Amino acid sequence: MKKLLFQFDTDTHPASFDTVVAYDGGADHVITHGGVTPENVRSLVEGCIFTRPPKAKKNTAIFVGGSQMAKGQELFNAIQSFFFMDFRVSVMLDSNGSNTTAAAAVAKLASSGSLKGKKAIVLAGTGPVGQRAAVMLAQEGAEVSITSRHIFNAEQACYAMKERFGVDLTPIEAATPDERAEAIAEANIVLATGAAGVELLKPEHWQNNPALEMMADANATPPLGIGGTDMMDKGQNRHGKIIWGAIGFGTLKLALHRACIAKLFEDNQLILDAEEIFQLAKEMA
Repeated sequence: MKKLLFQFDTDTHPASFDTVVAYDGGADHVITHGGVTPENVRSLVEGCIFTRPPKAKKNTAIFVGGSQMAKGQELFNAIQSFFFMDFRVSVMLDSNGSNTTAAAAVAKLASSGSLKGKKAIVLAGTGPVGQRAAVMLAQEGAEVSITSRHIFNAEQACYAMKERFGVDLTPIEAATPDERAEAIAEANIVLATGAAGVELLKPEHWQNNPALEMMADANATPPLGIGGTDMMDKGQNRHGKIIWGAIGFGTLKLALHRACIAKLFEDNQLILDAEEIFQLAKEMA
């Protein structure tokens, strides 16, 4: 029986990246739908859960994607609300690659040293990857802050993660490289999750910081988010700090994404969100 993955995307056009990885992860066919919302998803879900007999339902699964995590989370929750008894299929949430990218970055940092009790700063952390990474760092025992150019956005992100995961994060306004350098002055861990091609820190802002132990940068588009690092860094020691570049931990991100897709077809009961994906990332790292 064919393994069918239904890709429900909150954007108009489903992400081709997610489609490619879905095939690489073992799906026989990927059926994409764009513009999916909690209001119009019911018939799509019912088509997935009512068509195959109980023992064969594991061969149907749902992937939720899109560029906006808040919309993805709402859709993810709505899909599950239509499940009952054994009329369900496995479902995964990874809007904008947020869960898999965040999990890979934090898992690699955790493999490089203890995170417990450390001060961690997620630069430009109000996006999907930054928010989820901040949560994962906090769950590993770090004291975590999120920076943004506008304090309201940082506060909103911290509130949303408190509501969803029950973790306490600290918002920081830091609009310029100098302000971000000040924000990381006492940090032990820095993770940059800004927009592609935006330099958040210059080399002089971190190279001589004695408090810093580990850094990771999710940006692979020049200029990098953290100047003076390399996207290929895989635990490279630079100026006494352990550095992970976007491609350096990106290998784990892709492997993790593929592994999650494969797991969706093991049974019809799996719910893969941040917690489950991060646990798998730590095992793989």
